[in-house]
Amino acid sequence: MPVKQKLGLIAGNGRFPFLVLEAAQAQGFEVVVAAIKEETFPDIENRGAASVHWLSLGELSKLIATFHREGVSRAVMAGQVKHKQIFSSIRPDRRLAKLLLNLRTRNTDALLGAIAKVLGDEGIILENSTALLEPLRARPGVLTKRKPSEPEKHNIEYGRLVARHLAQYDIGQTVVVADGACVAVEAMEGTDATIERAGRIMASLEAEASTLSRALTVVKIAKPNQDMRFDVPVVGIHTIEVMDAARATCLAVDAGKCLLLDGEAVIGAADAAQIAVVAG
Repeated sequence: MPVKQKLGLIAGNGRFPFLVLEAAQAQGFEVVVAAIKEETFPDIENRGAASVHWLSLGELSKLIATFHREGVSRAVMAGQVKHKQIFSSIRPDRRLAKLLLNLRTRNTDALLGAIAKVLGDEGIILENSTALLEPLRARPGVLTKRKPSEPEKHNIEYGRLVARHLAQYDIGQTVVVADGACVAVEAMEGTDATIERAGRIMASLEAEASTLSRALTVVKIAKPNQDMRFDVPVVGIHTIEVMDAARATCLAVDAGKCLLLDGEAVIGAADAAQIAVVAG
């Protein structure tokens, strides 16, 4: 019987790590999970991984030692690590502290890119996790029953323009627009919190008889040179639920670069909420 190839999985929060684990197992990999104590859902223990090792966010040396001990030379990152966690809860070990001190900018690309280099120097190659989840990439076109209205199309065009300028500085991937006005942009808080904030802003404006339409358009893009090894744009059912609560009526994502984590269930939830979803 042939020996299975080992694959390391550095798991953050959400369902993304579970989907990567299942896909890797289906493709014959023996998966060694490095679960982040501050982020990963505990149920990762029950999904048939070869082994699960719990590490705190700052334990870079322990991560490397764990993968070496397990014979892991290829790994993927999957699941969000909240940006504010990195700069608040984290207690970096000596190796990570040195890496942080040498960073000129402390954004996601810089930090994760530096970690990927350290792993590579240690013989652990960080690979593209989305290669395991090809069917979940958003296909081009309108994905829902309802097409974007003309005002929503205008919001998408403007939102993408704003988002692409922000993304080149790795500030965030999401912009929320109403009537051609930028209501909220994503920073450290994440996509869902940005949408919730936009909903609160519009509710307060509505109470003051705002001239803006209450309907919001959410634009989520990949970075101009998106590294598909980490920080990949993802949308799940929860994002659709947050949009519905905020009275957002349209979602635009980048075709081929955004993952719909719950597959057709995301589109079904959007259809039920009368939210138009388009990938371009």
